[in-house]
Amino acid sequence: MAHAQMLDDDDPLLHRLRAIALGLPEAAEKISHGRPTFFTKKTFAIFGGTVKIGPKQMEQRPHSVLILPDPADAEVLLEWPDSYVPMYLGPSGWIGLEIVDLDDGEVLELLVDSYRNTASARLVRTLDTQQ
Repeated sequence: MAHAQMLDDDDPLLHRLRAIALGLPEAAEKISHGRPTFFTKKTFAIFGGTVKIGPKQMEQRPHSVLILPDPADAEVLLEWPDSYVPMYLGPSGWIGLEIVDLDDGEVLELLVDSYRNTASARLVRTLDTQQ
């Protein structure tokens, strides 16, 4: 069963996130579960997320990014006012953050951290030589 597409391809926040994410070594994009997903061999970022707000109640967060930070960083990130634990991926350590008020440097830092936690050692070395 195909998932409904959960994006507006003309969304300027998606364009911004896409430009930053695809600037990382060997990063690619695909649509997974209806959302733009950025990956190397493993996913390092997803545009948009869902948070459970009650029994059988969900809230879509279309202008957020899901990342996989280090566990120590996750505690700090969850203190941010626009952060949340996304459905399904949250138990695995993923964090959702609204990106509307984040500048490009902050978005890049979040993506790089998630990339480092999911990419191969070779790609992390490549990243280190580029920075």
